[in-house]
Amino acid sequence: MASLTHHDITILFVSLGILLASARILGEIARLFQQPAVLGEIIAGILLGPTVFGSVFPNLHETLFPDEGAVLVALQGFTAIAIALFLMVAGMEVDLSTAWRQGKTASVVAFLGIVVPFTLGFVTTWFMEDLFSNGSKHPHLILSLFIATAMSISALPVIARILMDLNIYRTDLGMFVISAAILNDLAGWIIFGVLLGLIDTGGASTWTTGQVLILIVLFTGGMMTLGRGMFNRLLPWIQAHLSWPAGVLSFVMTMAFLSAAITEWIGVHAIFGAFMLGVAIGDSPHLRQRTRTTIEQFISSIFAPIFFASIGLRVNFFTNFDLQLVVVVIVIATIGKVVGCTYGAKWCGLPNREALAIGFGMNARGAMEIILGLLALEKGLIDERLFVALVVMAMVTSLSSGTLIQWILQPKAPVRFSNFLAASRFQPALKGMNREQVVRELASLAAGSASLDATVIGDKAWEREQVMSTGLENGLAVPHARLPDLKQPIVALGLSEDGVDFDSFDGQPTRLVFLILTPQKDNGSQLEILADISRTFQDPKMVAAVFQSRNYTEFLAIIRSHEDERG
Repeated sequence: MASLTHHDITILFVSLGILLASARILGEIARLFQQPAVLGEIIAGILLGPTVFGSVFPNLHETLFPDEGAVLVALQGFTAIAIALFLMVAGMEVDLSTAWRQGKTASVVAFLGIVVPFTLGFVTTWFMEDLFSNGSKHPHLILSLFIATAMSISALPVIARILMDLNIYRTDLGMFVISAAILNDLAGWIIFGVLLGLIDTGGASTWTTGQVLILIVLFTGGMMTLGRGMFNRLLPWIQAHLSWPAGVLSFVMTMAFLSAAITEWIGVHAIFGAFMLGVAIGDSPHLRQRTRTTIEQFISSIFAPIFFASIGLRVNFFTNFDLQLVVVVIVIATIGKVVGCTYGAKWCGLPNREALAIGFGMNARGAMEIILGLLALEKGLIDERLFVALVVMAMVTSLSSGTLIQWILQPKAPVRFSNFLAASRFQPALKGMNREQVVRELASLAAGSASLDATVIGDKAWEREQVMSTGLENGLAVPHARLPDLKQPIVALGLSEDGVDFDSFDGQPTRLVFLILTPQKDNGSQLEILADISRTFQDPKMVAAVFQSRNYTEFLAIIRSHEDERG
């Protein structure tokens, strides 16, 4: 009986470890530059694949990431599970109630956001057969339909992240974009599922094309009706009688695997079943937000990075880079999506600027486009040139969407006090015993890191403190001052174990003291920093959590985690 040898198992775990570590590191670097983590994860795979690592160290690359054999089969099995689980999470983000509430606007934008790029993609591919097909074994009609579908699908997770980064996720505009993306992705993946059923899978399915189409319709309809009803009844029972989160997690993962198996058995890829399961179970009001977050973090932190890194292992991005094809794909994808969605938004009465922002917001393709391309590559529907073009298009549209929305709307980025704090201005153990001593102690910290006069800072801050105490509730105080020669805000922070009397609202001793220094003409930055500090520490548990930190790095980790939860 064939099995993995001791050597195969060793190589498999080393390969997975390298893929995960590289993907996570480059994913975090991408986030530092305000870019989707998936961008860094894909770049990690390109660096580890035949494009770079395989060209420099071919023998070592073949050992770690072989082109054939048991290790390759095991890696492919792992990535198949990873992609199915990732699509399940993507499906859980499809909030149908949100889409329905937006009504006409979201429906029109989603409809034209599919029809226009679909038509443009189909016509372009049909009349440029030599550029796109390059010897595909499938009929040119199927290839044209695939390109048309690929041009139509957006990337809901990437769009949501972009809107959150721009601080417009909860606005009316943000809800329009999210609702349209939900309907767009739902329709697009159903179309793609039908298209997969039309592809000759070489005997993988025992059903005829007509039977596959009927089964897809029955599965989708059943999941959206009977499935949703069943999950709504089962989830409360599971949460009441089984341990949390193990019970719910096991149930969700079990249903995802079974749904994936059903669509794979039908002849459509397993990810379609996982996606539809995510839509059905994610729509249940009984699935707690904490459970959703646990599932999303578990999959997005482990399975998704390995999958997206593995993409770079499949092709050489240098040798298969066709500039003409890449440009054509990017142009037709962008024009089709932006024109269709913008016109749809204007038709519904939105102002020109907001309509254009919706168009560029919907243009982000990200992971969804790459997954489509990978499936088509595995089916032999497209060649490696076209796959590379789709990956590049997905990365370009994802990178450009946020920048273009910001340029069009010019929204103001949220002010975070942590952006103006530094390790040199963090005092974990204040020595001052009263208000004035603490204020001047923090003034010395601020002055030392910014080449300012500590006495001037201390006098200004203390003068302001004497006018009215800056003590707040929950053991918090925010003394502040404006300085004429300051170029940008500065924040210093001190922690007092025993507490200092700052004449706070609630009469409690102050344990966290923020000194906020802003330019004389600060255009409201002082108020925004004060508001952010107040929001961050409105829960006494946050103050207690901060006192668990032994240094600035641990403090910043707590604050960043809280900022991520706030979106």
